[in-house]
Amino acid sequence: MAEKDLLEKNKYLRYRKTKSNLILILCVLMAIITIVPLLYIFFYTTASGFKFLSLDFITEMPKPVGETGGGMYNAIVGTLILIGISSVIGIPIGILAGIYVAEYSGGLFSNIIKFVTDVLSGIPSIVIGIFAYTIVVMPMGGFSALSGGIALGIIMIPTVIRITEEMLKLVPQSIREASLALGISRWKTTLNIVLKTAMSGIITGILLAIARIAGETAPLLFTAFGNQFFSTSLDEPIASLPIQIYNYAKSPYTDWHEQAWAGALILILLVFVINLIVRFFTKSKFTNS
Repeated sequence: MAEKDLLEKNKYLRYRKTKSNLILILCVLMAIITIVPLLYIFFYTTASGFKFLSLDFITEMPKPVGETGGGMYNAIVGTLILIGISSVIGIPIGILAGIYVAEYSGGLFSNIIKFVTDVLSGIPSIVIGIFAYTIVVMPMGGFSALSGGIALGIIMIPTVIRITEEMLKLVPQSIREASLALGISRWKTTLNIVLKTAMSGIITGILLAIARIAGETAPLLFTAFGNQFFSTSLDEPIASLPIQIYNYAKSPYTDWHEQAWAGALILILLVFVINLIVRFFTKSKFTNS
């Protein structure tokens, strides 16, 4: 009887082990399916753009049609300006709204914010570009860097809100209770303890939002528009890497096609460098929190 039970138990253990291995293989397979396209895009863009990348490409202005060479200096600077404007708009609004949703959830206003965030995250970016065109470009009387930054800032907001909310919810409730038990007010507990504890994850979310807007093209067609000259003025059209890559890629000139690949590689490296810089300056500050 005992031997029979052992055999049946072993069969059940073998079944569980087989089932566990199948799930593990399925998870690994899905992870590979996710990673392979990403690596393929990265290596293909690097292979296609690296051979046309040079110091002149980064420091020189675009050449007129018919002349070979030149660079995307104006577009690189313009992209950094647009990212700066959108970050000033999107990051504070996203973090504060995320704090409210996470720490004061359950109310009507909190549910409205969640609903609006879900809707906003599903709206195509070109629609947000048209919205920014209506509320900024038309009243200002022309395309501008400011309108482009506002459009990209709106796109950033739902991502920052969602990740801030999720990161704050991961902070153990006991930390809040310990702080409140010491007589620290709720808003000080949230800002000085809870937010600091979750800051590493929130920074990751901000970087993801920046990475997303850095490659947005459609909203900039209706707002920043693009500029073949160098401009840092906020009330004038400004060049950007996505627009310049788009224009070069659809052109009939081989030289411009090659520069489009180099521009795409610069865009990837730009996001990578921003990621490294932010992590370098924030790692020591928030790692031990």
